[in-house]
Amino acid sequence: MPTPTTRIETDSLGAVEIPAAAYWGAHTARALENFPISNTPISRHPRLVDALAIVKQAAARANRDLGALDSTKAGWIEQACVAVRRGDHHDQFVVDVIQGGAGTSTNMNANEVVANIALELAGRPLGDYATLNPIDDVNRSQSTNDVYPTAAKIAIALALEDLLVEHVALRAAFADKGREFHDVLKVGRTQLQDAVPMTLGQEFHGFATTLGEDEDRIREVLPLLREINLGATAIGTGITADPRYASTVRAHLTELLGEQYVTAGDLIEATSDTGVFMQMSGVLKRAAVKLSKICNDLRLLSSGPQAGLGEIVLPPRQAGSSIMPGKVNPVIPEVVNQIAFAVVGHDVTVTMAAEAGQLQLNAFEPVILHSILTNVAWLAAGCRTLREHCVEGIRANVDRLDSMVRTSVGVVTALTPYIGYAAASALAKAALLTGRDVADLVVEAGLMDRERVEMLTAPERLTNSTPITASVPVVGPETATIAIASPAEADSI
Repeated sequence: MPTPTTRIETDSLGAVEIPAAAYWGAHTARALENFPISNTPISRHPRLVDALAIVKQAAARANRDLGALDSTKAGWIEQACVAVRRGDHHDQFVVDVIQGGAGTSTNMNANEVVANIALELAGRPLGDYATLNPIDDVNRSQSTNDVYPTAAKIAIALALEDLLVEHVALRAAFADKGREFHDVLKVGRTQLQDAVPMTLGQEFHGFATTLGEDEDRIREVLPLLREINLGATAIGTGITADPRYASTVRAHLTELLGEQYVTAGDLIEATSDTGVFMQMSGVLKRAAVKLSKICNDLRLLSSGPQAGLGEIVLPPRQAGSSIMPGKVNPVIPEVVNQIAFAVVGHDVTVTMAAEAGQLQLNAFEPVILHSILTNVAWLAAGCRTLREHCVEGIRANVDRLDSMVRTSVGVVTALTPYIGYAAASALAKAALLTGRDVADLVVEAGLMDRERVEMLTAPERLTNSTPITASVPVVGPETATIAIASPAEADSI
């Protein structure tokens, strides 16, 4: 007799035909029919699948402790959750990430998969819900409205740990380059105009510092994600759950995750509130925008190689043109820029979804969660790609940097406290008009002797890389004149 290829399950709407080997059931089948939106299943976010399994495992333990579920059923459910957390059956979490119903489809998908894995472990056929039921047993003492936001917070917290690993590694790569380039002089710029000298190492150290600040902001949000509404059930009143359930399930969740989770003080408010998601999204936007700014700088600094700044050389990753031979583009910073653009767009989505919540529930948490988890995953991938394929291989174009510093009039800024702003400005203009060295003009004008000029314009003073321990007397502008090549040039100054 041939093996059946389908099985029949029923829900409140009637009978549904299910693939015989599927671990999901009727409610998931309805969602697949209703929400063919993004073609992205929730399994695309493995941390969400893990989080759902953790919540169901903690619930089974709590229900067992309170006598709401017999120990045999609780044991089957827990074994099934462990299997999911191990990575088994992730492909069975099939509903679309974008769905109506405030996440009900996701919760039911999880209930059915856990139930059918448990039935298989118990030696029972898939769909034998008389033995173990997805709603009455796996979903006991729960509602989508407390399961989904709790799983969302856990998933985001787990994903953030992944992001922090990559973010820290990228910061370390920039810091390494800062040390490598610590004595490479260059011209700093403000508003894309030449400013004063600095070192390339200082610039890259600054990149590392700004990444470190964003890591601090991310870590500050993590405790907020650990305040949950599990036990609130439908709207925060805890209907259908034992009054002790909220504290009991929270204790098991803390044990399973190894982090202290707390039950919100006002479960009515917590069930409808999405403030933590907005804050999380804002922190991710901040990190993305600042990372994008760094990538803008890398593209500018590497522009050329002949007609641009050309101060650094990025590792060549691919041919840059189908028509211009030899062209190599900064493709790695460019892809990180695009990640940042997407993060900013998703932040707008999160904001609008949070604003659209009504009364005791926000129905739009699925798009909030998808947006945030996508941002976290893309940022982690972007940090890894930028580090491995770009930052670690950056080289300084030392000859070009040296040439620009030697001909820069920005060094005259170091003399301003000693000769005054007016004289320093005239010197800068004279140097630009004549193409002569600033130090020579200062000496010829009688403002300072060469030894003093060289001391004031030494690299360590220009870049503040060593402490300045002695002052230099101010030379009054009335004691010197600045030679200009011609009357016309003098008029222009």
